[in-house]
Amino acid sequence: MRPTLGIGMVGHAFMGRTHSHAWRNVDAVFQPALRPRRVVVAGRDPDRTAAAAERLGWDESTTDWRSLLTRDDVDVVDICTPGDSHAEIAIAALEAGKHVLCEKPLANSVAEAEEMVAAATAARADGVRSMVAFNYRRVPAIALARQLIDDGLLGEVHHIRARYLQDWLLDPEFPLAWRLQKEHAGSGALGDIGAHIIDVAQFLTADTIEGVSAMTHTFVEQRPLPSGADDGLSGTGGEEYGDVTVDDAALFIGRMHSGALASFEATRFAAGAKNDMGIELYGSKGALRFAFEDMNELWIHDATADPATGGFTRVLATEGADPYSGAWYPPGHVLGYDHTFVHEIADFARAIADGTDPHPSFDEALSVQRVLDAVERSASAKGAYELVDS
Repeated sequence: MRPTLGIGMVGHAFMGRTHSHAWRNVDAVFQPALRPRRVVVAGRDPDRTAAAAERLGWDESTTDWRSLLTRDDVDVVDICTPGDSHAEIAIAALEAGKHVLCEKPLANSVAEAEEMVAAATAARADGVRSMVAFNYRRVPAIALARQLIDDGLLGEVHHIRARYLQDWLLDPEFPLAWRLQKEHAGSGALGDIGAHIIDVAQFLTADTIEGVSAMTHTFVEQRPLPSGADDGLSGTGGEEYGDVTVDDAALFIGRMHSGALASFEATRFAAGAKNDMGIELYGSKGALRFAFEDMNELWIHDATADPATGGFTRVLATEGADPYSGAWYPPGHVLGYDHTFVHEIADFARAIADGTDPHPSFDEALSVQRVLDAVERSASAKGAYELVDS
């Protein structure tokens, strides 16, 4: 008879479905000290929200997210909405004494993110916890990579190469979803998927990006207005068209505080790339490579080993000793995308029960937000030299 942790979730599209699955499965696998209960889900359309509650296993549904703030049976507000509503919901929930799990990126601007950090800091004094859902930190291979780096495998990190490639916007007739509108999404590929590789790079190295030089581009500038429900990732278009106001691709180089050099690429126009998030790190003593489409594998190189037998070694991060993996299946029984969310929910629930601060915090997400802002400002400045014929 463990005490319950009442969950109120706002939003029930792609991320809402994913978080619902995680809340449903976390107890069976990790059994946190507080037993999660899916109390209520909030959405805009009453019929769709009610249908989502039934399909995803929530006790109730509502079209008024503010009603979650006054309910005694809601302890956590889980924010799975577009970025333009993150600040309003998170700040209100924290001020109401609710723990907050917020999807990434934290906000649509640095100013909003700073307000959210201030609210989280004030709430922390009263034991209220907050965390941002950068789920790729919870890939077992990435968590293992962090341990190896902390143990000194790489020595001094010299180079970071990070990418996140998708192709779901190749079709110019794909509708003008909310993810393609700056007022809702904040930015395009940069904030949607670029934020992930920024966070992973800073997480793995325990370092921060201190300067960038960037360019962004929008390949398709107008798209058909969506007809029907808009989950940001699918749908059909009508006959009228509207302007795409975010980037389709972003490229930037950066310098870490330690002096390491980094490159980042985020695009939704890489034909054939479905969800190719990858990162490589090269140091004075070794190297690491990871690709999410082979998410159970980590490739490591020990530069101090005998060159005759050196090179990269494949590690299958499914052993019982590997982070998170041991709670699931026997070695070699690989995990998938959805498991990363179960892991982050488990860590969040554990922190609440233990009275400790979960990670990544709003402060850490603000660091990512500042990089996103710097990339946009650099790209807008167009500081690159144009080549001219002599």
